[in-house]
Amino acid sequence: RLVREFVAQNNTSQIKHVIQILSQEFALSQHPHSRKGGLIGLAACSIALGKDSGLYLKELIEPVLTCFNDADSRLRYYACEALYNIVKVARGSVLPHFNVLFDGLSKLAADPDPNVKSGSELLDRLLKDIVTESNQFDLVGFIPLLRERIYSNNQYARQFIISWILVLESVPDINLLDYLPEILDGLFQILGDNSKEIRKMCEVALGEFLKEIKKNPSSVKFAEMANILVIHCQAADDLIQLTAMCWMREFIQLAGRVMLPYSSGILTAVLPCLSYDDRKKNIKEVANVCNQSLMKLVIPEDDEMDEAKQSITLPAEPASEEPVSKPEAASCGESLLAWAITSMVKLLSFLCSSERIQVTLNLDGIVQVLDCHLHDTSIGMMTRIAVLKWLYHLYIKTPRKMFRHTDSLFPILLRTLSDESDEVILKDLEVLAEIASSPAGQTEGHGSSEATDLRPSQVELHIPIRNSQLSSSGTKGLECSPSTPTMNSYFYKFMINLLKRFSSERKLLETRGAFIIRQLCLLLNAENIFHSMADILLREEDLKFASTMVHTLNTILLTSSELFQLRNQLKDLKTPESRNLFCCLYRSWCHNPVTTVSLCFLTQNYKHAYDLIQKFGDLEVTVDFLTEVDKLVQLIECPIFTYLRLQLLDVKNNPYLIKALYGLLMLLPQSSAFQLLSHRLQCVPNPELMQPADGTKASAGSKRSAASNIDYTELLQHFEKVQNKHLEARHQRAGRAEQLDRRVVL
Repeated sequence: RLVREFVAQNNTSQIKHVIQILSQEFALSQHPHSRKGGLIGLAACSIALGKDSGLYLKELIEPVLTCFNDADSRLRYYACEALYNIVKVARGSVLPHFNVLFDGLSKLAADPDPNVKSGSELLDRLLKDIVTESNQFDLVGFIPLLRERIYSNNQYARQFIISWILVLESVPDINLLDYLPEILDGLFQILGDNSKEIRKMCEVALGEFLKEIKKNPSSVKFAEMANILVIHCQAADDLIQLTAMCWMREFIQLAGRVMLPYSSGILTAVLPCLSYDDRKKNIKEVANVCNQSLMKLVIPEDDEMDEAKQSITLPAEPASEEPVSKPEAASCGESLLAWAITSMVKLLSFLCSSERIQVTLNLDGIVQVLDCHLHDTSIGMMTRIAVLKWLYHLYIKTPRKMFRHTDSLFPILLRTLSDESDEVILKDLEVLAEIASSPAGQTEGHGSSEATDLRPSQVELHIPIRNSQLSSSGTKGLECSPSTPTMNSYFYKFMINLLKRFSSERKLLETRGAFIIRQLCLLLNAENIFHSMADILLREEDLKFASTMVHTLNTILLTSSELFQLRNQLKDLKTPESRNLFCCLYRSWCHNPVTTVSLCFLTQNYKHAYDLIQKFGDLEVTVDFLTEVDKLVQLIECPIFTYLRLQLLDVKNNPYLIKALYGLLMLLPQSSAFQLLSHRLQCVPNPELMQPADGTKASAGSKRSAASNIDYTELLQHFEKVQNKHLEARHQRAGRAEQLDRRVVL
């Protein structure tokens, strides 16, 4: 009644005096009953003031909010009731004081007393209604408080925060999306709350934000939220991780290349998810979409941006200051004008491309992440495959930039060939094949300085000698075939390191050697592979490994469908290239006598095959040797040697073929292979015609020898020389074994 009288008299000083007395002497009194009375009095003042209460809100609200911290729960309830009445009367006038009201309410939301909590909920609903109705809400001033309180660990406080975010998001005039980067991290933390209700509320809030992002992608600050998503994509909580991954998927698809600078972080989060089992199938599927979408953002222009920037430079000033004649000056002027026009065109094209591309690719960061994942032996198979797909994609799209990292990637790519999964090895071979064949890896001459400084004795990179580099003696047949496509320096480095790996890991050679080489023949040029490997093995110091490797290569050459074309090329030796290849292979094949004979059978050099078999009498015949002869007999019965078996019908022109086969028969003990070959030779018609009569027409083999210009005598001498080395090596190994036995006895 008193306040109403003062309002009627417009006596503001007396109104303030009454409010001050109620605040200082009652609401803030030490006596609890006085505080209760003060709170009731302040509420009564607000009711009496009516629409004028907005003029005194600061004086009315502050003492009430102080009582929110009172130890007495009944006092906190009275304070809540008083503030409800004050806000109900003032309505929109309380919005300038929203932050302090929100701060007080956030504390009451976690109050242990149910009555206080119930009262605070009524006040909270009233305040939400006021904010929803008003168009004067100060969102900018509120965001710092929201950002601070969103990290509360109290469940009720979190529920209070989420409810307010949902309300603000629903108000058309309030654009909370602009400030989403400020609160997104806190929202994801609340999403991990133990309460299902709070998690559901937070999920709804995040869903509403994502809908808004899809509607208005042009106004979204994708870059500011990218790292937040990267962090939560690695969360231990499945719901947080799945939600963050879904957001990441939408961000990559909506923002496009804006996300490229964050590629390394995104890959760090996404790649491990690709190996999840069915328990996390949803996360795995979304992560796979993220990975594929991000990969598509890398374009060939990313390989040219640095060059485009560097090309827009001023021409260097001439070093000479001598005067230029008029014609020269005119030509200089024309050239300068042409340069200026060209530069302007380049500048405009670069600016246009930079507008389109917008951002540059952080290739160093991406490669570092991929390299770390390849080194991590604990990662799953699908992750390793994804890493190798990324490397292959980068070598295709940005080869020049990627070759800066090849030296650091090469060792781990070679080690990955020992992976347990065939799929991983296939992808690894694709990457290595791209490295070995990409024009971007080609440098001056045959390769980089690294390639030219290597020595065969160090088992390092060796470049096959060209025709012009061959000396007249001792190097016949080592020419690198001019018909094969030119490979870059990494091709030879790859071949040498692959053979070194086979040498150090014999189990890899036994279990995966043929698989690896066959796949490489599909991915690269088969002739180049065999030519280079044969050349490297020719200088191999470990003779036992050289023999094993030659046997493996020969089996692949004779049996693999991938090498059909190469076999046809060697079968006739019609071209200089095929003859050069035969000579190169022959010299290395000499590490294994039986494979050398099989190569002669393949190339239809039957007379030379017969001459080789004649030399077998001087060799040490071991069980392994006889086993290889047995396998050769089995091969002769295979479809690959159909033409050889048909040539047995032409006894007159192929006497040395029959002699060579009889030579093999004489080498074999009485076994199944002996019976097989014996039965085959019994089918040869007119065996008495095996010996050619004097003056008869030269055999096909003789014709070939004359036409091919191959020095078979020199090749035969080379075979004897290599076999002598093997004999000495076996004796040395036997001597060392005998000495070891003596030491054991002693």
